[in-house]
Amino acid sequence: MEILVLEASTTSAKAMLYHTQDGTFETAAREYGPEPSGDPAARDIEAVYRQMMAVGREVAEGKKIDMISLSGTWHSVALCNSKMEPQTPVYLWSYTGASELCRELRKDPAYVSSYYQRTGCMVNAIYPLFKLELLRRQGWKVEDCFPVSQGTYNTYRMTGQRVSTKCLTSGSGLLNIHTRDYDDASLEDFGLRRDQLSRLVEYDETFPLNQEAARLLGVTEGIPVIPTNSDGGLNQVGVGALEQGVATFSVGTSGALRLTTEQPVLPEKPSTWCYLSPKAWLSGAATNGCCNCVDWARKSLFPAGTGYGEIEAGVTDKVTTPVFLPFLFGERCPGWDDDRMGGFANVLPRHNANDLYRAVQEGVLFNLYHCYRILAEVNEPPKEIKISGGILNSLEWSQMCADIFGRPLTIDNVVHGSLLGGAVLAMELLGVIGDVREYKPQISGTIRPDPEKAELYQEKFQRYLECYHASGSGAR
Repeated sequence: MEILVLEASTTSAKAMLYHTQDGTFETAAREYGPEPSGDPAARDIEAVYRQMMAVGREVAEGKKIDMISLSGTWHSVALCNSKMEPQTPVYLWSYTGASELCRELRKDPAYVSSYYQRTGCMVNAIYPLFKLELLRRQGWKVEDCFPVSQGTYNTYRMTGQRVSTKCLTSGSGLLNIHTRDYDDASLEDFGLRRDQLSRLVEYDETFPLNQEAARLLGVTEGIPVIPTNSDGGLNQVGVGALEQGVATFSVGTSGALRLTTEQPVLPEKPSTWCYLSPKAWLSGAATNGCCNCVDWARKSLFPAGTGYGEIEAGVTDKVTTPVFLPFLFGERCPGWDDDRMGGFANVLPRHNANDLYRAVQEGVLFNLYHCYRILAEVNEPPKEIKISGGILNSLEWSQMCADIFGRPLTIDNVVHGSLLGGAVLAMELLGVIGDVREYKPQISGTIRPDPEKAELYQEKFQRYLECYHASGSGAR
């Protein structure tokens, strides 16, 4: 059987054609390119859909496709009219326009705690609920519109059905994480009606591909389509991490740590988040600054064309490295401070640009380690950590990560975890496998920590925490 997986990620459209008979696949991807508006966090929702379909056509045209599975990012939102015509750009997770609004709401600790305990989400600008309130305050008649995510819009354009999976909706701030239905209190607080919102569906409900979408892909009409699940939830499936106690750790443009749980896990003090995967709950933490911070340092501190390995080789101080707070794009976990800013501290005259670059690498990992410690406290420490993302392109940075965490990090033989997760989900629905939990990818390697560096990195982490607690909007 042939499965087509399509994904609209943050910066690019992706496609995979998966062959169930031998487990092989072909992939294609294309970056969206600069947004005409100049704001990469507010994209043309139809243009993103068109690019996803174009890249899908590259691998699927003329093929006999048995099922299509869709993937997309959490936290996006746009407004459509009654004809489902987009009226606004789609605002991505990285859009922080609602920061001031959320800052005001966070002055009420009782509201913050109640909202968090119901939805698994913090009062923070990344969540669509608060983006919708911002649009209302900007003059949009939200009550006359239909809010959709990019993934929901893609599903609608391909099937004509205004539906959203509970997995994708769990990252909107609109879902009650306990009832797995829309949160009535939030709808009432912000003047939203259920008939405005997409119908919630489970991962196993499919809808036939419509004629227009079939033409764009170069395939036949009527193919069953699995509505969009989140790339984070699908990654948990694709890397075989649906077993309790297995953590996934992705260090890409942003960073994320996720643990599968059998019930919602919410600490008394908001710190980690709780969403849904297609099969279970996810207890996790996410950070805004990862490879994007490293790319910023390379571009800002070195001549164009300087290689990452060349920069790492020029580091002169690996002991009293400066501290870098990786909040160039604001903070998600653990402090959820929209206004926290990034920067260097403890810089000495002997430090060069290469040392600053290493500080950026360390700061990104210290932010994630900070999150990991909280996640391991509210859950049990994971028995296994699977690592993925751009960090694996650097042996030096990958080893640094294992040394800071003090844990072996497993590398699966999986390059496209979320796309593969979409294929595995389809295999269950097609009857190729009995349950997605049966799927286990091969391990291609393990990064083991150097015990001799444990004390040094714990000292560095304490310096990081001192700088962290001295920063943030509350410290200014």
